[in-house]
Amino acid sequence: MHQLALDIGLASGPTLANFLAGPNQAVLQHLQLWAGSPTRSPVPTYLWGPEGSGKTHLLEAVRGALREQGARVGWLDPSVAEPPEFDEAWAAVLLDDVQRYTAVQQHAAFNWFVNAQGGQRWVLAAGSLPPADLPLREDLRSRLGWGHVFQLQPLSEPERRAVLRQQADARGIFLSDEVMDFMLRRFSRDLASLAQLLERLDGYALQTQRAITIPLIKSMLEHA
Repeated sequence: MHQLALDIGLASGPTLANFLAGPNQAVLQHLQLWAGSPTRSPVPTYLWGPEGSGKTHLLEAVRGALREQGARVGWLDPSVAEPPEFDEAWAAVLLDDVQRYTAVQQHAAFNWFVNAQGGQRWVLAAGSLPPADLPLREDLRSRLGWGHVFQLQPLSEPERRAVLRQQADARGIFLSDEVMDFMLRRFSRDLASLAQLLERLDGYALQTQRAITIPLIKSMLEHA
């Protein structure tokens, strides 16, 4: 059994500040304005776009921003099999990957939505499809499309590289152009997968006390 070294990389979690907006600047500005305002609008917001376009990053960034302000939020994604009851102490409700919700989760999301709106609290939701195309119960689907709706566009190749470089810099590791070319050519190109790959590489490099190179990546895959 291999002993894993403690991962002491300095990567920060998702924030609005470290989101590279690219063509999604209007979305970022909307969320920054809302999260930074002491008198927040209760009009709901829905984000949609393909996998890897940054939806979960933005929801987690908003959750982090509110927590830093001492606020509590309700969070629901497909991994929450038994959602809790709506909590009046929540400042906002965040619903991620709504297109994958079970009937139980849809019931909870609708209940959260109604209670949040009744209490003048914000709902921020995200999914892979526009509201009208979501495979959800009609009352929930119509509410998701009621307020602000933004379509997230995937980043261009240079923007994707910039994000990868930014995340590597946050961990205090160096990625050569050759290594970056290899990662983008050989692995899934969506940002979530690249971030997970970078995390694995960082841990493996710490464990083996080696710099991140193409031979190191191949060695990590051989010992996976």
